[in-house]
Amino acid sequence: MTGLDNSARFADPDAAYRAIIEAHRGLTESESADLNAALVLILANQIGDMDVLREALALARATIPQSPKA
Repeated sequence: MTGLDNSARFADPDAAYRAIIEAHRGLTESESADLNAALVLILANQIGDMDVLREALALARATIPQSPKA
């Protein structure tokens, strides 16, 4: 995989994190999920590169703990 720059790109990463958290303030769980989905689609469009998008999706998916299979 190449193309994805996952190094810190914000001058103030904490401020970016706070902005994301603040955008969710006052929303229901469902509204928060909708906000996340909309943000993902907006940022995916901004990326505009399927290889980079696939790499980002794989990286994000790898952060989700695997539940034990029954």
